[in-house]
Amino acid sequence: MSVFDKLRSSKRKTPPVLAIYGIGGVGKTTLAGEFPSPLYLHTVGEETPVDLDMPSIEIENYEEMMDVFEHLLTQEHDFKTVIIDSLDAFEKMVWAFTCARMGGFAAGWSTIDSNDKGAPTAFGKGYLEADTDWLEYMDAVRAVSRAGLHVVQILHSKVKAFNDPLVDSYDRYRPKLQDRATDIIMEKSDALLFMSKRTSVKQIDKGFGKKVNKAEGMSGSERVIYTDERAGFLAKNRLNMPPSIPFRKGAGFTELSKYFYTPHAPVDEDGQEAA
Repeated sequence: MSVFDKLRSSKRKTPPVLAIYGIGGVGKTTLAGEFPSPLYLHTVGEETPVDLDMPSIEIENYEEMMDVFEHLLTQEHDFKTVIIDSLDAFEKMVWAFTCARMGGFAAGWSTIDSNDKGAPTAFGKGYLEADTDWLEYMDAVRAVSRAGLHVVQILHSKVKAFNDPLVDSYDRYRPKLQDRATDIIMEKSDALLFMSKRTSVKQIDKGFGKKVNKAEGMSGSERVIYTDERAGFLAKNRLNMPPSIPFRKGAGFTELSKYFYTPHAPVDEDGQEAA
C-alpha cells in the first residue's frame, strides 16, 4: 500500500470544536443555544437564559462527562450539538479525577496544587498530571465532532497581566482556566472565540489641561465575536474567519457557520479558494 492511497481532500467535512469565552452576560449561552438540536451539559450552578429551552444534563464529575460522550458515540440520538457550560467549572472535576487516579489523599494527592511537605503534587506536578485527563477529554470531544456533532465549550473570563517581551506588560482577557489547560483547549479546538461588547473611547476634559480616556459602550450595546488574538484578549481560529464577527441574537449560528465547512487553504473575499 502506497502512502498516496491515503490521499484525501483537505475540505472540512465535520463540524468544528469551538471554545467561547467572554465577559459576563454577553450572550455566550444564547449564541450556543442557536446551534442545531443542542444537548446542554451544564455544571452545578449554570443555567440557560430564561428564553432558552434545551434538553439538559447536569454534570457532577469527570466520569459523567465522559459517559455522555460515549453514549453520543455509540447510541442513536437526534442531537446535532453538544454544549458544555462551563469548562472552567469542569476543570475542578478534572482535578478531582486526577487526584483520585493518582491515589488520593493517602498518596499525597489531597488537592491538585498541594504543597504539603513531601506531597508529589508540589511544584506544579498536579497540573502537569492533569494534562493527561484534559487530553483524554479533548480526544473524546474531537471524536464527537468527527461523528457529526458541533461542540461548543463555554468559559468565563479573567483578566491577567501579560508580560510581552517586546513592550511593557499589560492586562488582557483570557479563559478562566489554569494556563496549561488553556493551552490544551486552544491547541485541540478549531477556534477560541472571545465575546465582548464593542466599546468606543473618548477623551474627557478634567480641567487644567488634563484629559483622560473613558471607554463607553456603543449604541445598543453591540456584541462582537473576536476570532484572532489582540493585545487585550486571547483568541484564535483555523477556520478562515475574519478578525471579528458581529453578534446579533438569532443570527449568531448563521454567521459563524459560513466558515465551518471550508477548505483549509486561504479564501478570498468572495469565499473562493485563493490561487
